[in-house]
Amino acid sequence: MPRQFLPDIPSLPGQRFLDRRLFLGDFCRGLSGIALASLLAEQNLLAGDKSTSPRPDMRPEAPLAPRSSHFMPRAKRVLHVFCTGAVSHLDTWDYKPELIKRHGQPMPGVDKLITFQGENGNLAQSPWRFRPHGQCGKYASDLLPHLAGRVDDLCFIHSLTSKTNTHGPGEVFMSTGFTQEGYPSAGSWVTYALGALNQNLPAYVAIPDPRGVPQQGPANWTNGFLPAVFQGTVFNAAQPIANLGRPTTVSKAEDQSARDFLQALNDEHLKRHPGDTELSARIASYELAARMQLSAPEVGDLSGESPATRDLYGLNDNNPILAAFGSNCLLARRLLERGVRFVTLYNGAFAMGEGALNWDGHRRIKSDYDRHGPILDKPLAGLLHDLKARGLLTDTLVLWTTEFGRMPTFQKGTQGRDHNQKGFTAWLAGAGVRPGFTYGATDEFGYQAVDNLTTVYDLHATVLHLLGLDHEKLTFYHNGIQRRLTDVHGQVIRAILA
Repeated sequence: MPRQFLPDIPSLPGQRFLDRRLFLGDFCRGLSGIALASLLAEQNLLAGDKSTSPRPDMRPEAPLAPRSSHFMPRAKRVLHVFCTGAVSHLDTWDYKPELIKRHGQPMPGVDKLITFQGENGNLAQSPWRFRPHGQCGKYASDLLPHLAGRVDDLCFIHSLTSKTNTHGPGEVFMSTGFTQEGYPSAGSWVTYALGALNQNLPAYVAIPDPRGVPQQGPANWTNGFLPAVFQGTVFNAAQPIANLGRPTTVSKAEDQSARDFLQALNDEHLKRHPGDTELSARIASYELAARMQLSAPEVGDLSGESPATRDLYGLNDNNPILAAFGSNCLLARRLLERGVRFVTLYNGAFAMGEGALNWDGHRRIKSDYDRHGPILDKPLAGLLHDLKARGLLTDTLVLWTTEFGRMPTFQKGTQGRDHNQKGFTAWLAGAGVRPGFTYGATDEFGYQAVDNLTTVYDLHATVLHLLGLDHEKLTFYHNGIQRRLTDVHGQVIRAILA
């Protein structure tokens, strides 16, 4: 409506009448201000916490350069062993005499208990005998005799809980702290915070099982919304890193000239687009690939290892899967000793058919675990022994996890156990944790955590603490929120610290 036809409206001194042109102008300027504030916040140019994204000591041209921790660390590097399929704590590490005593009886306090796959039957003792081991006297199952012999080096958490009893969300929850995909993995957070120890190898390596990748695949080692350079690099002992070698038709001099020219173009482009993390990641990836043409073949060449070492890891075993997993374990040690910051070693792979290639023992837990147990047992025990013998356990943290536990009952009509997120076991070894120690407990049947209940957030907070990182300060601004590995949760489990 034209201004002259509007009724007179009383106004206060200094107040202006808001017509359409003024409204649209103010609206557009407001949107521009919001966009500018968002861009400045992403570059951490607004007032606030200078420890957040991007890290002030991170140079865009060298995103993997070593960086300082928040405080003095106990560990320099991490080996995360992830057994996919949900290993039964009741058939490995969590000894329950009352479960043995009441084998075949209904579980007290529940009637027709329904879990992930349906109704449960009666209580079922483990098919494997538990025996005391080591000077600490820890009871462990005969399923894993070699690992049971290492209990004096291990720190057990028997009261771990999860937010889900579904494999896919359970995997990514253990890997990233969120049940939805798209969030950065723990390895990505650690390398974002601390950089690399060796500029000639990836800072973060994921080693899938010889049988294949876990159910959620790359979502377990993704960088999420962190800069792309912090995504895990995938390779294993059986296959070289793809696309690393120089084509035979290209000479070394031609290859170097082409890389130099490409580097000059990339540097010039990056100057004009300093906030382009994808470009920074590509440049860093090309530079790392050039250096890895020499370093990667060496680290993956196991032929120089002694016969005793090869036997320690089971590389000559008649079971080809055991031997292949042993090679992956040996590769993990070689990566760690050469300065790779974070290595995730997977045991078990996704496949249709419960228990076929992983620890998902729904129907026949005895025959399934008799197949999977030896593949894990000797190679991983050999890796622990080798790390300790070489002095690497003094500054390497080893973490063993699975996505959740299993029920103390057999599923109705089966000889297997259903999913159980209410209580299960993880263990740690090495830098900064108490060896031969047990923390927390499930109830007398192993159904749910009842003593020192622990979350995945607490576990992640503790791993970061041992690396000298405060889980509440390690954040990254994304979509208007300062995100972190532990979300808004997590307490360091101080009772397990040495």
